[in-house]
Amino acid sequence: MIESLMQYQFLQNAVITGLLIGVVAPLLGVFIVVRRLSLIADALSHITLTGIAASLLLEKRVSAINDWNPVYMGMVFSVAGAILIERLRKVYKHYEELAIPIILSGGIGLGVILISLADGFNTDLFSYLFGSVTAVDRSSMWTVLFITLGVIAIVILFYKELFVLSFDEEHASISGVSGRFIHLLFIVMVALVIASSMQVVGILLVSALMTLPVASALRLSRSFKQTIGLSILFGETSVIIGLFSSYHLSVPPGGTIVMTAVLILVMTIMYKRVQKQLLVKGEAT
Repeated sequence: MIESLMQYQFLQNAVITGLLIGVVAPLLGVFIVVRRLSLIADALSHITLTGIAASLLLEKRVSAINDWNPVYMGMVFSVAGAILIERLRKVYKHYEELAIPIILSGGIGLGVILISLADGFNTDLFSYLFGSVTAVDRSSMWTVLFITLGVIAIVILFYKELFVLSFDEEHASISGVSGRFIHLLFIVMVALVIASSMQVVGILLVSALMTLPVASALRLSRSFKQTIGLSILFGETSVIIGLFSSYHLSVPPGGTIVMTAVLILVMTIMYKRVQKQLLVKGEAT
């Protein structure tokens, strides 16, 4: 694969994009998991699928937009879904978690209709569902780069606010933190990352890259910053091994990336279990 990587631009695009996603997805995933919003990634991924289906449908019906990149339509739908989730959280003040399944269900329903109108599944849609190394062009790579840099800059700039809101929203509001603005900014970032990640990981699997590395890191970390560092490390490891495995096995990269993340999670759980058993034996002797 190294020789092919030096020769073919589409492989370079996929690897660079995958490495960027391996950083930014777990980075936001830490805040998602701590805030108990893991399902928001699934909801937004389904809304993104609806955007992709809408774009493919428009391409078939309107010949003037044949060169339209479906990623951008997916981003529009994903950001719109994020804003709708925030609006619904205000409507259901005492049942805020209802906002996520509402958007998830609506996204699936509308997506099924648009996919049917677009004459069902085709090769393009399949690649967006499960990822494809050939689907990532240079413009998509630059888009992911700009989003990654933007997300990292925002996390650094609003780190204290995001940290406080993740653990204690009441204390944050008393401290003068603009919770609504920060939360809206946060879910918009999540929406953009999900939409930009789908070409490598796939829409149906991108939420796993946001949560599985974090789940592994939580088994080993002793601080919040350490959790972020380990999550990014496990995310990058999953992407690198997953892309190499995908290339040699000729399978979609989304599956191999996610299964690598699952194996890392299993190993961390086993490591902690063995460590606990050794500690118990040491205390007994």
